[in-house]
Amino acid sequence: MAIQFLKEIEDSTLRFQLKEKRRYKNWLKTVAITENKKIGNIQYIFCEDNYLLNINQTYLQHDTYTDIITFDGVEGNTLHGDIFISVERVSENAGKYNVTFERELKRVMVHGLLHLCGYKDKKRADASKMRSKENDYLELADTMELNFYAFFKW
Repeated sequence: MAIQFLKEIEDSTLRFQLKEKRRYKNWLKTVAITENKKIGNIQYIFCEDNYLLNINQTYLQHDTYTDIITFDGVEGNTLHGDIFISVERVSENAGKYNVTFERELKRVMVHGLLHLCGYKDKKRADASKMRSKENDYLELADTMELNFYAFFKW
């Protein structure tokens, strides 16, 4: 049972590196415990826009770019799943929301985990609750004094 971080980036002009992986894992495990869940096998796959667009078209029949897609394989109280994250969308959204790339990456990562915990975001009230949880867990990362580091350049 583990959290894994993988990359599916073919464009040689895109550089992404997630450092301090153990800190990310500890934070995500703490989130799961706080939600009364257990970590099973969770894969975070960092990819390009077109890679995630293809997944969105193929599996969800959506023809749009997105920052994250979560495939839920939860069994009871144990979280299993694949969480695909477009580092290009994260970078663009960080600029849009005037936050650092790292902060936006953490938000998207915990967003995916919250989906595995059962939170939805399609309805306004659900999205509001999801955003509140994201903010709570971003504050948790801050209080844990986790100086994560993620590098992205294109």
